[in-house]
Amino acid sequence: MKIIHIAGGGDRGGAKTHIISLCSRLAPLCDLTLASMRSGEFADDAAKAGIRTETFFSGFTPRDYLRLVKWVRREQPDLVHCHGAKANIAGVLVKFFCRRTIVTTVHSDYRLDYMQSFLRRNTIGRLNAWALRRFDHYVTVSDRFCDMLIERGFSPLKIHTIYNGLDFSVTAPREGRAEYLREAGLDYEEGDVVIGIPARLTAVKDIPTLLRAFAKARSQNSRLKLMIGGDGEESDSLKALAAELGLGKSVCFCGWVYDVPRFFAACDIDVLCSISESFPYSVLEGIREGCAVITSDVGGMNRLIDHGENGYIFAPRDTDAFAGYLLELSQDADKRRAFASALRAKASAMFSLENMAQTQMEIYGRITEAQRKARRGVLICGAYGRGNSGDEAILRAVIGTMRELDPHLPITVMTRKPMPTKLMYRTDAVYTFDFPAFLRAMRRSRLFINGGGSLIQDVTSSRSLFFYLYTLRAAKKRGCRVLMYGCGIGPVTRRFDRRLARRVMDRYADIITLRDETSLRELRELGVSAPDMRLSADPALSLAPAESGAAESFMAAQGLDPAQKYICFCVRPWRGFHAYDIFARAAEYAYEKYGLRCVLLPAEYPRDLAVSEAVAAEARTPCHVLRTPDDVTLTVAVLKRMSAVCAMRLHALIFSASVSVPFIATSYDAKVAGFMEYIGSPLCCELDELSAEWLCERIDRIMADPASYAEACVRLRELERKNLAAARELLEK
Repeated sequence: MKIIHIAGGGDRGGAKTHIISLCSRLAPLCDLTLASMRSGEFADDAAKAGIRTETFFSGFTPRDYLRLVKWVRREQPDLVHCHGAKANIAGVLVKFFCRRTIVTTVHSDYRLDYMQSFLRRNTIGRLNAWALRRFDHYVTVSDRFCDMLIERGFSPLKIHTIYNGLDFSVTAPREGRAEYLREAGLDYEEGDVVIGIPARLTAVKDIPTLLRAFAKARSQNSRLKLMIGGDGEESDSLKALAAELGLGKSVCFCGWVYDVPRFFAACDIDVLCSISESFPYSVLEGIREGCAVITSDVGGMNRLIDHGENGYIFAPRDTDAFAGYLLELSQDADKRRAFASALRAKASAMFSLENMAQTQMEIYGRITEAQRKARRGVLICGAYGRGNSGDEAILRAVIGTMRELDPHLPITVMTRKPMPTKLMYRTDAVYTFDFPAFLRAMRRSRLFINGGGSLIQDVTSSRSLFFYLYTLRAAKKRGCRVLMYGCGIGPVTRRFDRRLARRVMDRYADIITLRDETSLRELRELGVSAPDMRLSADPALSLAPAESGAAESFMAAQGLDPAQKYICFCVRPWRGFHAYDIFARAAEYAYEKYGLRCVLLPAEYPRDLAVSEAVAAEARTPCHVLRTPDDVTLTVAVLKRMSAVCAMRLHALIFSASVSVPFIATSYDAKVAGFMEYIGSPLCCELDELSAEWLCERIDRIMADPASYAEACVRLRELERKNLAAARELLEK
């Protein structure tokens, strides 16, 4: 594979380290050339690192761009990878004149790059923002920068995240620390604790917050010293602020740092106080040299640092918190060493140069593969984005299954809330009823998934049935394979609706996997016979719960003691039913006989909240109404902590089954009764026949032998894997 990297050539600090480190590791893996738009230090250091380097610099930028374009046309690379504003503008010219695929690494928030200069912000800054919109693919160096691009309208399918890597095998010598610090200009005495930061002295780095926090901490520990390495337009104002704060010789502005490893080898604490970053190399370099780390909560720092375990993170511009952490670490040498050791072990395992280069090569491979395939993706359609935890669980499960088949499969979701869906799942998303958008997505996709739930029914209305049937037909007409995935079917009651449903499914569905036997009977009564119909189970059964620690933290935040035993009731409003006191009596019984405290979980928030609060108000024993978690895996993890679950909502039963918690169903709809019949459970009662006595007797059954209900749950989870098998079969055709 032939790759050209383009850099502005004026890169310094972390950007320079990233480009040269990455290219030096990629060079043995592909035919790579680095083009620099300026001569000097950057190009010279790249050549010294063994990278084949071409320089385009005459002092007249248009001429340099023209020479670059002609050179790329001769070279005919497979990909052109750009770094920084000047390179991004060059990349767009290459795309236009050479018809090459262009990729850029987003090293920073492009809206903040020139915040200190009105002229540059409104010239090269605006040109860079315009150029970025024209790239084919983007590499971000943190998940937050990925989210930033998504929120600004960039397609998630074109964004790839690679965290920066560093060579941890070589460290600088720590001997001569005192001499180094004194030569740099610091008034250092043995026993001083030295804080270090090498950074461009610009507004985005927010050095004033560091100076103020340092002043507060030093007022309680006079052995604190500060080394600031770097230059920039704020240099004079920062020195004036240091003087105003009375810091005197305790702070040293030592100018640009050329030997960063030696700088950090002389420091005890590495700090970062920026208001915006991607994944700064200065933190990794400090970790490599054995520094403890305190950083503002920017970029990917929360992925690297476990707050309070191997370092400290504070909110940007929070001077008091920053000062507190500086003081604490300055007074505790053992904690500094423990933090530094733990963080180095984590960083060297997760953020090596080899991992970064290998991931980059995999991304190049995916990009070139995408160019060869006109149809690659999957389009998922369902009742998503309406706040129903059951539907969101289905979506998460289907996406998880697709990524199990291919971690890099392009996925698009039809949803009522496209932006939250993009951010949550890192998929593309279109508004459910944006016909032009989802029809375009169908033309790009290999597989169309009608995604779980009871979509084929006319109880709510015929309109929704007509819409979902239309999507089946439209997808097939546009060349997709069509999979109806873990579906519940029916009831379809109107004569015209039944004829239409049969005709569409017979003509346009390839495989239909069904979550229960009731749905299979309904299909057969409709007369559907052409598709391959398979009994499976609800997709949500494949959901893994969140970690137990997250469930305990959530419960504690809601006022629950995780050590207590609980029974969960999941109720919903239903027309004609008002006897919610039945659940209150059952909750009292479970508490008085078995010591189970009542928890009420509104599965569809806020729709279920009022009736949940009504049950809690009616009960004479302790009851807690939970705030429904946004993350459905956390809901599953909370249900896993229950001794039993009593639910009207189908997906509360399914979530319980996924973690083998015994459950009781109160059926307001055929789909609930059908599910309980499918697993062979007698613990189901129709809503109009429900009584407190019936519920109490079923609670007794469960508590007498809770393990006896686990076997059916295991069988269900095995059946659910048939959904994955059907998807794999259609994708491979």
